This record gives sequence, C-alpha cells and structure tokens, in this order.
Amino acid sequence: MKSKTSAILITGAMLSAAVLPVQADPMLDLLKVLRDKGTISAEDYNTIADAAKAQEEKMDKMVATAKPAASWADKVVWTGDVRYRYEGIDDDRRDDERNRNRLRARIGVEAQVTDTVKAGVALASGSDDPVSSNQTLGGGGSSKGINLDMGWIDWNFAENLNLVAGKTKNPFYKPAKNGLVWDGDYRPEGGHLSYDNGTIWAVAAYHFLNSDNGSNGTNDVEEMFGAQLGFNGSISDTTSYKIGASYFYIPVEGSASFVDGDFFGNSSVGGLHALDYEVAEVFAELNTNLGGIPTTLFADFVQNTDSDADEDTGYAMGVKLGKVKNKGDWDFGYTYQDLEADAVFAAFADSDFGGGGTDVKGHKFSAGLGLSKNTQLALTYFKNEYGDFTRGEEFDYDRIQLDLKTKF
Repeated sequence: MKSKTSAILITGAMLSAAVLPVQADPMLDLLKVLRDKGTISAEDYNTIADAAKAQEEKMDKMVATAKPAASWADKVVWTGDVRYRYEGIDDDRRDDERNRNRLRARIGVEAQVTDTVKAGVALASGSDDPVSSNQTLGGGGSSKGINLDMGWIDWNFAENLNLVAGKTKNPFYKPAKNGLVWDGDYRPEGGHLSYDNGTIWAVAAYHFLNSDNGSNGTNDVEEMFGAQLGFNGSISDTTSYKIGASYFYIPVEGSASFVDGDFFGNSSVGGLHALDYEVAEVFAELNTNLGGIPTTLFADFVQNTDSDADEDTGYAMGVKLGKVKNKGDWDFGYTYQDLEADAVFAAFADSDFGGGGTDVKGHKFSAGLGLSKNTQLALTYFKNEYGDFTRGEEFDYDRIQLDLKTKF
C-alpha cells in the first residue's frame, strides 16, 4: 500500500512540476515532510526536485525573451513641422519689389502595420504646386487649404530591400539637400525599389507625370524613370563621405507644360516641350569636423545627354559650417550654382533659386540660430541671374527669406 501511495504522489508531484512550476516551492515543502516521515524516499524526492528546478529555469527563460504585445500607440508615430516666413523679392523683370508673408504647415502619421509593412499619410498646407507647400497669408484672415502631401505603403520584402508605392518622399539622395535636380518639397508619385545596407544604396523608380491616359487627349501615360547608386565611406572617426551617380529619363518632348503652362526655363516649341530629359548626375559629399565645428562640403554635376540639347549642363558646389539642433547652435552655408536651360527637367528643380527652374546661376547664402531644441531662426539670401546668357538677356534676381521654424 505504501509503495502504491508513493507512486501516486511522485507522479502527481512531477506533473505539477511540469505544468505549474510557479507552485514548485510549496510543493517541495510538502514533499520534504513526506520524505521525513518516510512516505517517499530521498531518491524520489531528489528526482522530483530536479524536475521542478529544470522546469522553473525553462519558464524564466521564456518570460525573459517574451515580447509584450504592441499597443496601437507603439505602432504609430506622428511627425510635423511649422514654418513662418517673411520673403522679399527684387526681380529685374518686375517694376516693384515683392514682399509677402507665408506659412508652411505639415503633419504626418506612420504606422508599423506588420513586421514587414509600414504605411504613412501626410497633409500639408499650400496649393497643388508640386514643388511648394507654402501658403501666402492674406484674404482677410481666410481659412487656408490643406492637401494630401503623401500617402504610401512600404514593404520590406527581403533583407535591406524595400518596395514603396504611392505618393512618397523623394527616394533619390540629394547631396547637402541641394535642389539642383529636385526641389525639397517634391513628392513623386508611382513606385520605387530601394536597397540599403548602410554602405551601398541603390534606387530604381518608375514615377508618373500623368497616370490617366484618358485625361490628356493623347491616350498616352506620361511617365519617368530614375536610378541611383551610391556609396557611404569613412576616412576617420570624424570624417565620412558619400559618392553617387544617377540617371533620370523624362520623355516629355511634344508634351504641354504640366504646371500652369510654364516651362520654367526649359526649351519649348509651339507651347510644347522641345526636348526629352535624359539626365546623368554625379555627386560627392564630405562630412567632417573642423576645429570642433561640423562641416559639410559637396559638389553636384548634371548633364542632359539628349543630343539635341545645347545648354545641357549644370553644377552646384558649396559648404556648410555648424549644425542647428539645440538652443545656441548655429550654422552658415554658401552655395554657387549654374544650371543651364535644358540641363534638367525645370519644373522639379529648386523653386527658390532664381525664382525656380533652370537657365539660372548665382549665389546662395544661409545662416541659422537655435532658439530652443528643434526650433530655429534662419536667414537665406539668393543673389542670382537668369535668362538667355548667350544673347546677353540677363536679369538680376535677389531674394531674402527670414524663417522661424520648428519641428516635432
């Protein structure tokens, strides 16, 4: 009878140790009493104690590595920025100087849908201008418009490989954020494939100028293609560099302007684009530290390889000292840029330099001062010329911008 009772107790105790390890200590206390009374042997007690200890260690490891369920708030990130701008423009073609106050407000949300899929939506002030989300203040304090700035899905389908579709941030790297080819507010529409392992990055994109072949009367889908390959390297702990090359194909010859009938410096014939844009780009950026001051130097060169283009090259080079992030931080920048009439597709180039577009050259000076974390006062001055330089039809263009801006 004693042997049968011991077997039942041992079996029950071992099952308890396996299924309910959190109760191991009280169970072992009871078994100690039974061992001391001779109900179970010391050997059986040790067998049960070892099983309980092993199960308890297994559960501790499971608890340590378990990931808590992500809440809705953990999956969603909000971002935004607001900029108030005073702007003065002195354009030789205008009789009077232009002065205006403008506001840019943007807000976006990004959600981690699954481990491999992200999605985002962003809204911005302004009009339907593809290269500006500025809103000029006026109208007696009237309400201002809000537009869809971005809407995208990002699928990380393999290691370091992403497929992104929608209206997105520009996937092509711009050295020192310079707008020689692309304005900073431009949001392409379509899709792109990107690879980035931290050292090498590559982008291949298929974007639309017009995706509805029934809306332009020609039954054509107007599209553009782009590719970029770049390399991140380092020389020392404080000095790194980026080099890259790009190719953009925008076949618009024979098409009307896509923005308010304006060709922004590009050649036109009979109200239509005269050329395609097959733009090759090479660039380099150096980031270092000079006397404790963060310093960036860059150079960017482009050429429209379309054989019919005469004024087909452009370049920009510049330097930036300092970096504004916190209160008291400062920076200063200088850029010289020369962009011939058909070097790039003008509608997407920097909308501030020379009034926007191509057929422009000159200087850009900038300075910033940190007022608090993520908030700064910035001053930018453009001293430019635009027009047909080969025929001496040059116009001076001066522009000053005073910005108060913050981001969150």
